[in-house]
Amino acid sequence: MRKKLKSPRPGRKVQFKEGYPKFVAIGKILEPWGDKGEVKVEILTDFPERFNSLERVYIGQTARPLKVEKSRVLEDYAVLKLEGYDNRTAASALRGQLLQIPLEELMPLAEGEYYEFEIIGLEVWTEDGLYLGRVKEVIYTGANDVYVADGPKGEVLIPALEDVVLKIDLGEGKMLVRLPEGLL
Repeated sequence: MRKKLKSPRPGRKVQFKEGYPKFVAIGKILEPWGDKGEVKVEILTDFPERFNSLERVYIGQTARPLKVEKSRVLEDYAVLKLEGYDNRTAASALRGQLLQIPLEELMPLAEGEYYEFEIIGLEVWTEDGLYLGRVKEVIYTGANDVYVADGPKGEVLIPALEDVVLKIDLGEGKMLVRLPEGLL
């Protein structure tokens, strides 16, 4: 019997909204691991510990459900044994597939933290009431994330910093910003 996460961490749970994905990728199958059907998985989540309690994952664009028979995290990757894949040849067929989980199984986030899909599509307004457009992309840099808003002024790069992003209202679908001098 696999151990379930009872309360993985305190925080804000994602509320489903129209336009959100039904599944979110947490890993990508790299290659077979050994000869008993296990696969090596690139970890695509900030919560690698979740692999230790997975019972089911959803594979590929069709989100085909697969039971996880066993799993473990080793350094920068995970190793999973999925039901129905019992040898290296069978496991090899999974190479390149995304491992997904349903939105409702996402880890709760701390106040002020957001999943990328929650940010994409938000309307961006300055505190002076100027509409900058909608967030179309998140760029991950070494220092801080950058939100790319596309609107009437073209592309505007918004550093995801507390003194720049003043408020995110997911219910209203809006982000309020104070742009640094010269950014517009």
